[in-house]
Amino acid sequence: MSSSPTAALADYLDEKARQVKALEAEAEAVIHGEGDQAGYQGLMRRKAELLQALAADAAPLVKALGPGLAEAAGERLAGFSLNAENSLRIGSVFFMSALLYPDEHKPGEPNNLELFAAEVRSWG
Repeated sequence: MSSSPTAALADYLDEKARQVKALEAEAEAVIHGEGDQAGYQGLMRRKAELLQALAADAAPLVKALGPGLAEAAGERLAGFSLNAENSLRIGSVFFMSALLYPDEHKPGEPNNLELFAAEVRSWG
């Protein structure tokens, strides 16, 4: 059990970031190991769907932060969810694969969800 509302939200975000990484790793294996484009697309869709639901799923944890922090966290999470929703709406697998990564991202660096989880943890 997390000891504070910020720790609870950070733990939740860390878990979602792990799920994203697992989907991305599976997608890479499917496309590069098996050449399965449809499998890759399906996994990228699952990643986007997970992120699309992020703001709504985290709402109780965000609300527990109290005014100020809740607004800041809610806005950031809404941004992640809106980008994912847009990628699903237009059906762009490239957009889905790029979710959470800035243009200048280098392999091995944390993605934006991981960075946000660390930021939330620092609020505590």
